[in-house]
Amino acid sequence: MTEQELIQAGLRQDPKAQQALYELYAPVAMGVCRRYLKSEDAAEDVLIETMYKVLTRLADYKGEGSFEGWVRRIAINEALMYLRKHKALEMNDSLQDFDQPVFNAATETLTMAEILQALDCLPAGYRAVFNLYVIEGYKHREIADILGVSINTSKSQLAQAKERMQALLTQRGFAP
Repeated sequence: MTEQELIQAGLRQDPKAQQALYELYAPVAMGVCRRYLKSEDAAEDVLIETMYKVLTRLADYKGEGSFEGWVRRIAINEALMYLRKHKALEMNDSLQDFDQPVFNAATETLTMAEILQALDCLPAGYRAVFNLYVIEGYKHREIADILGVSINTSKSQLAQAKERMQALLTQRGFAP
């Protein structure tokens, strides 16, 4: 079955199609959840909420953009809601200018596990902004709107996240 056929069958509550959609997109969603949340258990909880929303709100997918992108967006929103609910999104409003690059040729060889380990060392606010900006490609205005902070707070959080990532990678021998 094609993706579109699976979606249509899922809309008809076909359990096999729903299972196939889950199996296809749960790993993608888990990757997103894991980048935002330190705890594997928390990431799994958010994954369950994400996939529940995906499967119960298939009618909301309008076919604009990729289905995977739609699933990723739900996972991001669920992860951020989890962080808000647990009051883990502490933001520091001080704007600092850091122009240190986070990635270089040495860091291109990092495994996903090594990247996750480094991300896990960041406070939740830094990690959220870093993921939204660097990984997801959002602009600071969008991040500010999503997180309910100022644009300068978003910029500051990113700068501080980059500085911490650079320090962590340097400490682990991946950066100069």
